[in-house]
Parts: sequence; C-alpha cells; structure tokens
Amino acid sequence: MIYNLDKINEMAEGDDDFINSVISVFLEEVPQDLEELETALEQQNHDRVYKLAHKIKPNVDLLGMEQTRAVALQMETLGKDRASMSEIKRVFPLLKKDIHQVVAELQKDFGL
Repeated sequence: MIYNLDKINEMAEGDDDFINSVISVFLEEVPQDLEELETALEQQNHDRVYKLAHKIKPNVDLLGMEQTRAVALQMETLGKDRASMSEIKRVFPLLKKDIHQVVAELQKDFGL
C-alpha cells in the first residue's frame, strides 16, 4: 500500500462520509490533472507543468504519499524554473506510476 490515511483520519475525526468524500474527489480530480500534466509536457508548457504539479502535490500529501509528493514538488520546481523538458519528462513516469497505483488501490479498497 503506497498511501496512508492518517492525515485524513485526523481531519475526519471519525466521519466516514468525509473520508469517502476526500477519496472520491482524489479519484475524480487527480487522474484528470495527471492527464493534463502529460499534455502540458507534450506541449512543452512550463507554466502548465508548474501549475498542475502544484495542484497534485497537496492531494498526494493528504494521502501520506511522501515519495510521490517529493516527485510532484520536483516537477513543480522544474516547471517554475523553466528547466529542460527532457529533465522534467524523466521525472514524470515516477509520478504517473505512483498515481496510477494509488488510484487502483483506492478503487479496490473503497469499492469506488
């Protein structure tokens, strides 16, 4: 399991509906953001890369995905600094793999 619900459980204070809502929003938004990020990479749009990585980062952080958060932060920084696209594209598969894995795990674990 690559996610950890400690932060969400602390925020939820026992409210299962809240937890399910956060998970549902993650499953709805983050894969879409990831697709848009991949498109931004193809279009070599540093600004979109920065903004989308910035948007993904707190979502993976909320699920306790520290390694994935670090990759999102790295992509965010590279986009902001207008680093070479080849450098950013080398990092992207790590983010994509982790997000696809957590989406599959969450869908299975929560029946969504």
